[in-house]
Amino acid sequence: MQMEYLTSSTLAMLELLCKPKPLFPNSYLLVGVCSDDLTHKFKGFTVMNETERYEALRHCRYVDEVIRDAPWTLTPEFLEKHKIDFVAHDDIPYSSAGSDDVYKHIKEAGMFVPTQRTEGISTSDIITRIVRDYDVYARRNLQRGYTAKELNVSFINEKKYRFQNQVDKMKEKVKNVEEKSKEFVYKVEEKSHDLIQKWEEKSREFIGNFLELFGPDGAWKQMFQERSGRMLQAFSPRESPNSSPTRGRSPSRSPSPPWVINKTSPPSSPKAASASLSSMSEGDEDEK
Repeated sequence: MQMEYLTSSTLAMLELLCKPKPLFPNSYLLVGVCSDDLTHKFKGFTVMNETERYEALRHCRYVDEVIRDAPWTLTPEFLEKHKIDFVAHDDIPYSSAGSDDVYKHIKEAGMFVPTQRTEGISTSDIITRIVRDYDVYARRNLQRGYTAKELNVSFINEKKYRFQNQVDKMKEKVKNVEEKSKEFVYKVEEKSHDLIQKWEEKSREFIGNFLELFGPDGAWKQMFQERSGRMLQAFSPRESPNSSPTRGRSPSRSPSPPWVINKTSPPSSPKAASASLSSMSEGDEDEK
């Protein structure tokens, strides 16, 4: 079994943990984690403390064992104590603790296994991103309830950050109102379109019904003509039959049968009798 040793001072080197173990079959990977004191002395302040870094590495599936409080420079005694066969680290010379390359003696002994550094994953890169967006993180944490003292923010910067947070809230509210207004206008336009369409359909239906009833060939005209014809027929006199033989002739008195005797009162005087006789003679002449 090959014993591999990987040095790590920060959580950023977790990307390297999956690379050394596949290099040798049946390998056992030990990861040395330096203490906060050594890291602060030779490299700088850390974001995570040593306990957090220990626990993070202990739960990594590629790591078989974590060596706490590892030395900054590996000594032969340390390698012998932990039965380490190879040491894995990136191939770039690591100058620290007064040495141009702390792994020089490991390389000369043929115990060094180079690994490739992943761009963008390092302590310096992480700190650079935090410093570059410092105002954003400070404002976010102030908004989440952290005090200016906990964030090491001055009084003036605290007020500035809080004012900026209020401005951002107002912008967000205005944005939400604009979105809701657009949504409302869209709904109103959609409903207006539907109402106009329904109104047009009802108008066409009303006009069609009106023309069907009151148009040139509508039902109302036919009904009016029928009623007018009935009224004219009811008020006009009936004509005599065409077969009457007396049509076109003046009416005349039918002669009385000879057996009909007019019972008239006798004349009261001779003058009245003569007048009646004269009128009768004139009537006879008219008939002739």
